[in-house]
Amino acid sequence: MAKSYQERSVELYGALKDVFGWQTMYQQEYALASMHLITREFREEIAHATTKLGEIYAKVLNILQQADEEVLDMLGIPPEAWRTIRVPVFNHIVTTLGRFDFAQTKQGLKMLEFNSDTPTSVVEAFYVNARACAYYNSQNPNAGMEAHITQAFQDIVKKYIELGYSSETIVFSSLGWHEEDRGTTEYLLHQSGLNAKFVPLEELRVYEDRLCYSNQEGQYTPIDIWYRLHALEKLAEEKDEVDQYPTGAHVLDLVSRKKLALINPPSAFLAQSKAVQALIWNLHEEGEFFEPEEHEVIEKYMLPTYLENRFLDKRPHVSKPLFGREGGAVRLFSKSGDLIAQDNEENYWEQPMVYQEMVDLEDIEIETLSGLYTGKALWGSFLIGGQASGIGLRVGELITGNLSYFLPVGYK
Repeated sequence: MAKSYQERSVELYGALKDVFGWQTMYQQEYALASMHLITREFREEIAHATTKLGEIYAKVLNILQQADEEVLDMLGIPPEAWRTIRVPVFNHIVTTLGRFDFAQTKQGLKMLEFNSDTPTSVVEAFYVNARACAYYNSQNPNAGMEAHITQAFQDIVKKYIELGYSSETIVFSSLGWHEEDRGTTEYLLHQSGLNAKFVPLEELRVYEDRLCYSNQEGQYTPIDIWYRLHALEKLAEEKDEVDQYPTGAHVLDLVSRKKLALINPPSAFLAQSKAVQALIWNLHEEGEFFEPEEHEVIEKYMLPTYLENRFLDKRPHVSKPLFGREGGAVRLFSKSGDLIAQDNEENYWEQPMVYQEMVDLEDIEIETLSGLYTGKALWGSFLIGGQASGIGLRVGELITGNLSYFLPVGYK
């Protein structure tokens, strides 16, 4: 007799709890015990788009890291980070670990945004997907790609050493109480193969002009290289709770003075601004800066994106905050400007917005603990150390928020 969906869910995810403990989030099912099957042609195209867009971002970022403060302000980079983002690491790789989000539309594959600085869904794409494929005896489109994580982390540490940084103390940090962030960070630490340790963000201190953590005896150990699942625009604002000392700004200053090396590197934070998307599209429309084949990639895979609303009375459109994540503060509008849908969370509304042409995401029907559900498909494609890597699928409402389902994928 065939197993019920609930039985399959318990069997599949019960065995993964040690690494992936957030199958449910906020008392709701998050990771599904089903499979979505794709063609090899689709897999090859999303990898191609990821690689080529990564190269375009790298080309633009090389210029933006030298840009004047007026440009950085337009991109939404806080003044506390202006010197930080100028610190060069690689000139051909924007980020160690980033993720492009794509929609499969009637017009083909379209990139919606680039989470270059603090992407999640890593454990889902690289660890859970493999186990789900094995459970359902399906070929894994991400097979062997955990090695990309190891290589990319080893490469950036090697590069920092070449640039004269110490690598004696390497620390990985996220919020200690946040199960998903901590689980993702500890997974990356394990995959990195580095001699490093996990220290929660809340246990870090600035002491004697270094970022440090303390041991049991209360002695402070300076950190040389710091992986952080923590957005730099948040860090820029952070102050000590007791005396309001601008700790975050001090940490960014340490990076600018090369007393602390960051993973992801500073260029990843610059690329995170959706204003960079608008800039790339503007350069493309003007026929400037890019080679003919790069213009073709932009035209094919990117969407018209602007810093002001050029879509009103012309096309349905989306507004998004420059540094929003997980669908935060996103709004969808009809051609005439009527609100179709908006995010209901409270974060990111204070930020400047970009305006992007709206596209229809494909519908997928899936089995869940609550029965059949038809939702919109959002594809995440990881860019790791400059190369296309694992993919992941989220299924949710018109706006893909942090409660959208994760759905494993295999080959047809």
